[in-house]
Amino acid sequence: MQFVRFLSSDGPRYALVEGTEARELDGDPFSGCRPAVRRHQIQDLKILPPCSPSKILALALNYPEHASEVKQENPEEPQVFFKPPSSIIAPGEDIILPSISTRVGYEAELAVIIKDATRGVPPEKAMEHVLGYTCVNDVSARDFQRKDRHWWRAKGFDTFCPLGPYITTDVDPHNLKLELYLNGQVRQSCNTGEMLFKIPHIIAFLSRAMTLLPGDIICTGTCAGTGALAPGDEVEVRLEKVGSLRNRCRAEG
Repeated sequence: MQFVRFLSSDGPRYALVEGTEARELDGDPFSGCRPAVRRHQIQDLKILPPCSPSKILALALNYPEHASEVKQENPEEPQVFFKPPSSIIAPGEDIILPSISTRVGYEAELAVIIKDATRGVPPEKAMEHVLGYTCVNDVSARDFQRKDRHWWRAKGFDTFCPLGPYITTDVDPHNLKLELYLNGQVRQSCNTGEMLFKIPHIIAFLSRAMTLLPGDIICTGTCAGTGALAPGDEVEVRLEKVGSLRNRCRAEG
């Protein structure tokens, strides 16, 4: 099952993806919904980010080959940072490369979308609190990642969290091909099964410290092959059985 969030004349709404069509829902996947009558061609919709989270939690060094690529040891527990919700953009929107940064990079990732309020959940119960999965590009300003003690700028610029297009439910999140294409050329390619910390462990770890709320996003880390973006680049995250997330880059100003 796949959900798409789109802009209607009444504001944001959800629909079920059925081939090239979207069947509107009364309600939403978090609080309850049922199919309505109206249908749309997906190509005619203004697709929005798939949810509106209270927070975005992201993992660093969760793929051993990426840790090796950046000359870091595999962490003993999840290494977590925040991205602000203001960094989210929809599929097709522009990634703005800040004028104050000299190197901005891409990171293809699987994103987990939390279904309901989750606090202190054990690993064996964690997946009950997952609504589904989507594509995310953890865009990062590498120069500020090195310069700042914390990654508030490196990860938090406006447009640094392309997200979508759909929420996909019935897949094994630990066996999906994850790729990134830059101007049509493959730059990252791995399987989500290579993650060091699996999703139940991540959710249990995070929920011991804070309540995860409906729509919150967990970015599960990127694999080897990260590189730089330039104005005019088209970057695409492809996640098997989940979807394709495309965005173009432009200079600020």
